[in-house]
Amino acid sequence: MVREIRMTPSILNADFSQLESEISSIAEVSDFVHLDVMDNVFVPNFTFNFESAQKIIQSSALPVDAHLMVADCDYMGPRYASLGCASVTVHAEATQHISPLLKAIRAEGARAGLAVKPGTSIEHYVDILDVVDMFLIMTVEPGFGGQAFMDEMLPKIRRTREIIGDRPIWLQVDGGISLETIERATQAGADTFVAGSAVFKAQDPALMVASLRALAQNMAD
Repeated sequence: MVREIRMTPSILNADFSQLESEISSIAEVSDFVHLDVMDNVFVPNFTFNFESAQKIIQSSALPVDAHLMVADCDYMGPRYASLGCASVTVHAEATQHISPLLKAIRAEGARAGLAVKPGTSIEHYVDILDVVDMFLIMTVEPGFGGQAFMDEMLPKIRRTREIIGDRPIWLQVDGGISLETIERATQAGADTFVAGSAVFKAQDPALMVASLRALAQNMAD
């Protein structure tokens, strides 16, 4: 079965003073824009508070894929979904009641995603397949852009693909995705890709997104 490939460039490495134009520059070749929300509590970095994120979400030329790297996911997840995000991903490590939270995100009209850090086993979450729309396998430690892809996460991606089976659950990878790594991640089973520095540090961000998609789609066919 041919997998549909989705590209969700992260604005973590974009020019924050020109975000609308940065997002518009990749709108024709991307499926979503990935919004990394960090609170300097769950991860040692801060990006956007709720109010600044709201402005980005409501002005974005692309549907927003919000990735909440925050300590209070149970509270913040539905709030971000209510802003009109297409997808809201929460971290398993920062969530007290995973199944109710994912249901609450869905109830607000967004797709519900569950992210796991490199050290977290995916096996703990095989019983929530009926309430999750996407698994996000972190291929770096969350917190900063520009890190190197962790090849030791490839077995976890493969295992997640096995767990998903033929269910309509997306498998996203985030961290170190580039022209050098996207084929390996696709071969392991990923179908949805977050690329930050590879895109927004490229001379032509749109061309880079198209090139990444082509490599992944060729591997998925």
